[in-house]
Amino acid sequence: MADPDSDIGGFEYETLMVGSTTYRVGHAGAGPPVLLLHGFPQTHYCWRFVALELTAQRTVVACDLKGYGSSAAPPGGPLGEGYSKREMASELVELMARLGHDRFAVVGHDRGGRVAYRMALDHPAVVTHLAVLNVVPTVDQFERMTPETALDFLPFFLLAQPAAFAEQVVGASAEYLVRHALETWTATPDAIEPEAAERYVRAFPPEAVPRVCAEYRAAFHIDRSMDATDRAAGRRIECPVLVHWGGEDAAVSDDAATDTPLDVWRPWIHDLRGSPLPAGHFLPEESPKELTTSLDAFLP
Repeated sequence: MADPDSDIGGFEYETLMVGSTTYRVGHAGAGPPVLLLHGFPQTHYCWRFVALELTAQRTVVACDLKGYGSSAAPPGGPLGEGYSKREMASELVELMARLGHDRFAVVGHDRGGRVAYRMALDHPAVVTHLAVLNVVPTVDQFERMTPETALDFLPFFLLAQPAAFAEQVVGASAEYLVRHALETWTATPDAIEPEAAERYVRAFPPEAVPRVCAEYRAAFHIDRSMDATDRAAGRRIECPVLVHWGGEDAAVSDDAATDTPLDVWRPWIHDLRGSPLPAGHFLPEESPKELTTSLDAFLP
């Protein structure tokens, strides 16, 4: 039965349990497989303008990240255990294998981008191509925050606060937090249509709040350290990588006085390309044509 808050029209859906997570996963098209991963505070519905276009030549798979939307999972540990990007990526690799895809490309926006690049680092034989949107590595992101940019990254610190403080504060204002992000992280306030905003609000009910907080706690306590270890060891992503960011994203533009996301990514990547797109934070919805054109040229 269709879930109107999650489904993308034209996709077929099935439910698979991987580890402790129940995924409602959609797929469509034929050809080389590509996995699409969303960010905060959204669901995979954010790919609605891009996904169907990509199915003309590819098998496209999309699902909500662990703990988000329809991907129900237990709450994490006190430091976000269970929601590290390594654990989230490993579950999705298994999910794709269950669908018959042992090698595939992955495209991730925001939090999904963090899962996607960890997947490429940990599973180089699996990920053929990687596209990351509006992120730099987690360790670099934390280290690069300044008094001028820190306020733009409020969720990094608010949602990572210890339980149950974060759950109580976020839960009391969950709808406001979602709507505030959708309205203020865009280049124009009405870039995301009201119907889509309503879906994202409904996808963040009280039971989802602890799971999303766990994902942010894991970024602070686990992913940051994991990245630092990899960086010190000189680990690099082996597959081709495409990086895009919103040219009108305030958080990126504030940080761009010294360099660009490409400069930050360069030490991590052998084969790197990318550019800004005419958008704020939500590239798949604010700049879908430009993004689809770029992905069509980049993906197998």
